[in-house]
Amino acid sequence: MSAEDKRSEQVEEQNEATEAAAEESGAGAEQSGGELSEVEELQAKLQEHQEQALRAQAEMQNVRRRAEIDVEKAHKFALEKFVKELLPVADSLEKAVESTEGKTDSSELVVSIREGVEMTLDLFMKSLTKFNVEQLDPVGEPFDPQQHEAMSMVPAPNAEPNSVVAVVQKGYLLNGRVVRPAMVMVAKAEDSPKIDEQA
Repeated sequence: MSAEDKRSEQVEEQNEATEAAAEESGAGAEQSGGELSEVEELQAKLQEHQEQALRAQAEMQNVRRRAEIDVEKAHKFALEKFVKELLPVADSLEKAVESTEGKTDSSELVVSIREGVEMTLDLFMKSLTKFNVEQLDPVGEPFDPQQHEAMSMVPAPNAEPNSVVAVVQKGYLLNGRVVRPAMVMVAKAEDSPKIDEQA
């Protein structure tokens, strides 16, 4: 039996005792007018105690609900610091792959090292995905200040204004929460007014 159940039983017992006392007082109230006011006083106290009991129960339910939500968040986001420490590893592997792209005169050794790094990066990203870590690579998407960090605005005639034209550093989400925003370059509207950045 939980503490809340015990409290509920105690409240019910008090209510029954108060009602019995009120009934007894009610029987004697016919005898005098002074006892009638005592019955009303007891009924008011009973009502007050019942309201206090209800408030206490509601408060306990709210505390329990908040604790459950806190525990759920702790489980969901316990890996956040660990994921932040792993992100530079993913960045380094991606840079290693990018540095060998487009090199036609690469030797067999460079090609085999690149293939190994690509496989390692793929395995690493699959491992992150298993723990609900998503990569943000928002090229072509509208700029979202919740998930992107604008590094600069550049003229891009072929792109929509305020859309991402280049990603300097990819961002990551853990269970939908931003662990690291994507650092991006945003397309500037061609007819936008000039802003004095030195002001």
